[in-house]
Amino acid sequence: MDAAQQDATARARELQRSWYGEPLGALFRRLIDDLGLNQARLAAVLGLSAPMLSQLMSGQRAKIGNPAVVQRVQALQELSSQAADGRVSAAEAAERMEEIKKSAGGSVLNTTQTTASTGAPTVRRVVREIQSLLRSVSAAGDIIDAADTLAPTHPELAEFLRVYGAGRTAEAVAHYEAHQN
Repeated sequence: MDAAQQDATARARELQRSWYGEPLGALFRRLIDDLGLNQARLAAVLGLSAPMLSQLMSGQRAKIGNPAVVQRVQALQELSSQAADGRVSAAEAAERMEEIKKSAGGSVLNTTQTTASTGAPTVRRVVREIQSLLRSVSAAGDIIDAADTLAPTHPELAEFLRVYGAGRTAEAVAHYEAHQN
């Protein structure tokens, strides 16, 4: 790889970090490890070709162009977290991956659970819906730019954009819970 290709790859990975919170190679490898997948299976669940997945992982391509694929990535991140800490079994994870794979658009978050006593959506589900909506409108880097512009005059709105538009779900859940009282 020549210097120009290395620079382009480094730029692509930096863009991925701003848009998705980390380079897609690291994100996809974590999904593969946590969910017991291989690259071909991950590509199939996401609705990407194997070459496209490879290009995203290697930094040859920076952005996922299809919002439905971005939503599937977000759903798999949530599932990966649940599988890694034992909240879902391997069988449940496999079943949920099939549901995620079948989702052609719209919110894939409908597979998350509601509270048993009230039937109301869980806080995590509400937060993921907010994140999904914001991220379907704009990339994380653009959301951060907008937040920086708003920060001097509207700091609370800027914080909201940063937390839900570019932050991790756990941070957004904490923010949501802190602001509900």
